[in-house]
Amino acid sequence: MKGLPITLSQLEDLFARMGEELDVEDELLWGYFFTDKDKKKLAPVRDELVRAGYREVALYQTDDETTYFLHVEKVEKHTPASLHERNQHFYAIADRFGIESYDGMDVGAVEDNEE
Repeated sequence: MKGLPITLSQLEDLFARMGEELDVEDELLWGYFFTDKDKKKLAPVRDELVRAGYREVALYQTDDETTYFLHVEKVEKHTPASLHERNQHFYAIADRFGIESYDGMDVGAVEDNEE
């Protein structure tokens, strides 16, 4: 795994900051990112996550052409603890499939047409 895992304390801080712009008690659009130098290694990760109800957003190469990113998303309601559990699950998926990393998440409001 590349980098340090995201801690529960970091997620608690994230939720505190998010509360200034988003209703953290509501469902939000969560994006999750996985990386590897080999695009083909990300395909089975994508397939498993799509089967689990995530939507593939993109599988793209970085500008410097050294790494591929898989971006999936799902409308979900999280607390810092539930997001921490989700991250642990995704770190385990990255390990199981032998990819470079689960690279973290982003979040935004749910648009009316995305549900």
